[in-house]
Amino acid sequence: MNNEQTNAASTPAATNTPRIYVASLSDYNAGTLLGRWIDAGQEAHAIHAEIQAMLGESREYPAEEWAIHDYEGFGEWKPREYESIDTVATVARLIAEHGEVFGAVLNYFGELEEARTAMSEQYRGEWESVRDYVEYLIDEIYGHEITRLPDLIRHNIVYVDL
Repeated sequence: MNNEQTNAASTPAATNTPRIYVASLSDYNAGTLLGRWIDAGQEAHAIHAEIQAMLGESREYPAEEWAIHDYEGFGEWKPREYESIDTVATVARLIAEHGEVFGAVLNYFGELEEARTAMSEQYRGEWESVRDYVEYLIDEIYGHEITRLPDLIRHNIVYVDL
């Protein structure tokens, strides 16, 4: 495929599913574009198989090297050009499980295992407002009975329409 050509496989679909655009570096260095959007939520071996299939379409010899040139659906986390496919697949599965918030948590912590631990042990969910979160906490701890709150807390809360 030369620079003037386009094809549907090189254009991302409108989706929130994490995907990566992987390009052949042999072709890129020769001034042509050969790449493929790949669903990152599959097992790493399936992603590697798609990369090898894409490299097999190259007219440049040897087409062995590739890089991630684009991505979507990872939230705030940005896969690097030479990110491990195992990491990409794991992050994509965790985003599918937790939503794009996992991308933000990973971006914050920087380490996959730390982010995974934070999601399982510290993350409590998403709320529309701080008030909604406080109402959730009060309900979880005390039920809907504000009178059961300790005086120190109860007298400092503006409690309207619960």
